[in-house]
Amino acid sequence: MRDANPQPLFTAVILAGERGPGDPLVRASGACCKAMIEIDGTPMILRVLQALEQATRVHARLISGPEKDRLATAPVLENLVASQAIGWCAPAPTPSTSAYEAMQSIPAEQPVLVTTADHPLLTAAIIDEFCGRSLDRDIDIAVGLAPHELVREAWPEMRKTVLHFRDGDYCGTNLFAFLTVRGRQLADFWRRVESERKNPLRIIRILGWGAVIRYLLGRLTLENALELLSRRLDLRIGAIILEQADAAVDIDSIADHEIVQNKLTGG
Repeated sequence: MRDANPQPLFTAVILAGERGPGDPLVRASGACCKAMIEIDGTPMILRVLQALEQATRVHARLISGPEKDRLATAPVLENLVASQAIGWCAPAPTPSTSAYEAMQSIPAEQPVLVTTADHPLLTAAIIDEFCGRSLDRDIDIAVGLAPHELVREAWPEMRKTVLHFRDGDYCGTNLFAFLTVRGRQLADFWRRVESERKNPLRIIRILGWGAVIRYLLGRLTLENALELLSRRLDLRIGAIILEQADAAVDIDSIADHEIVQNKLTGG
């Protein structure tokens, strides 16, 4: 019999840091930073915030970035922060560090949803499904994935990073649920991996040679991979497979922006 107590609501952290003045996408858009790039006339970060506001599983929103002087370029966002309708904290140098530092201000017992500001097709329905199914699992961390075939059919022109497993291929969705106090340890691990991103051998040592080799040879199922990583980190990690192709759409290039803009406007 299910527990009669209602499931807890999430605090959502939206990563909205900048990639630097040399970002071709920002230069081409004319926006002050990536989060403020418009899709169909609305800055991407406002589209994400609106979806989170409409979601029934989220009770608070905290943005990590952009820098505070950028907020004035979007008066609606500036007013949301000034009125404390949403929280704001300064971004750290990397996404993982930004997530880690943002979570330090959130009560330990509070489940945290982490997503990104460049996720303009995110909807309340996607958020509620991901959060609800995450809480239904006996895990510390949930990672959102979408079947690659589904994403390719809906967005054939968009280039996506694909995770290949023996039982299927998946795309990331930039949706992560930190469900327990222990689960937040993964944010610290994420920082370690990111700090070693220019040294593949050190990352392999962190993850384990056996798992990496089996993945490269196509011998790991998704469940195998999660079990190995869970044992390596002494955490329970689970995947939530979302059957909505839009969950895997983020804007990471000029081409991505044009594809999504054209689809939304019928161009």
